[in-house]
Amino acid sequence: MERRNFLRAAVVGGTAVTLGFSVTRESIAYPAQTGTSPYGALQAADANGIQLPAGFTSRVIARSTKTVGNTGYTWHSAPDGGACFADGAGWIYVSNSEMSSGGGGVSAVKFDADGNVTGAYRILAGTTRNCAGGPTPWNTWLSCEETDFGYTWETDPRGINPAVRRDAMGQFKHEAAACDPDRKVIYQTEDQPDGCFYRFIPTTWGDLSAGGTLQVLVENGSALSWVNVPDPDGNPTATRKQVSGAKLFNGGEGAFYRSGTCYFTTKGDNRVWAYDAVNNQLHIAYDDNLTSNPPLTGVDNITGAAVGDLYVAEDGGNMEVCIITPDDVVAPFLRINGQSGSEIAGVAFNPAGNRLYFSSQRGTTGTSSGGITYEVTGPFRTTL
Repeated sequence: MERRNFLRAAVVGGTAVTLGFSVTRESIAYPAQTGTSPYGALQAADANGIQLPAGFTSRVIARSTKTVGNTGYTWHSAPDGGACFADGAGWIYVSNSEMSSGGGGVSAVKFDADGNVTGAYRILAGTTRNCAGGPTPWNTWLSCEETDFGYTWETDPRGINPAVRRDAMGQFKHEAAACDPDRKVIYQTEDQPDGCFYRFIPTTWGDLSAGGTLQVLVENGSALSWVNVPDPDGNPTATRKQVSGAKLFNGGEGAFYRSGTCYFTTKGDNRVWAYDAVNNQLHIAYDDNLTSNPPLTGVDNITGAAVGDLYVAEDGGNMEVCIITPDDVVAPFLRINGQSGSEIAGVAFNPAGNRLYFSSQRGTTGTSSGGITYEVTGPFRTTL
């Protein structure tokens, strides 16, 4: 029996499969199993068509091609990856635009301490298919181009400093970036069926203008290592094909780093991976083939709450954002109705952790101009 089918049969038969992972609070039950959400069942859809747990509410923050509140700024089409940044007593939410042919970029929405929208503006323009990315500890947003020779752009959420292209981070079909301040590296995913998992080592942590070294994860039997990519510009040989033995991943998507582990998703096999950077080990945190009645399919963007929960957005599936708890239970947290032609992206918490932002990239129309960006407020848990 093929190994994945064997493991699925074991799970369905009621036996937990740990795959020999290290025994820590966040990995003892890998891979996550279908269970009951800590927030309970989803309630009937609200006025925005969103099903939420009891006590939670949603509101629309912005709509593509429409003015954001009273700001006078027109929200971009095809909203994708995003993140929040502290801004005085308030915060800023940035959102990529996954438009082609130089029509992409990044926009930002500014909130005051009470969550009121006080401004909106562009922080990157003229780029192509800005899909995901990641925040840095020095409060910039890395926006990644999902094209064969795409770049990573470093942007200022405040819109004061101009965006800068960071060539040393490589030219490839970028998806997401996740900063690891403990090892002073930035992990990157690649959206290809035979994509790789990279890390960028800046020459100066906190200053990407000084360049750095691009490496790729290599697998030799059960051993993992990081090897320099000879030509980060990917021309004439693609970065993923330059190093023998590079570990291949089926469609890299979102990435999120926390406490020694980089979690990232691959859409081709519906997996959430956990790269244990402390012990240089790779685990499967979730696989829809390794649990009964899997609630999470079409894995995409990923973020985390301070309490330890992961939130994974679906590209398709049931248009859900699913939660994976530190006890390795996976369950729906919210569901968007009436938007089956869309995908969910840009999941991010505000600094206080009591508001969750995300976008439906194509909304009810199924077109890039129909994107909708939402906020969910409610009793997000602060303790386990």
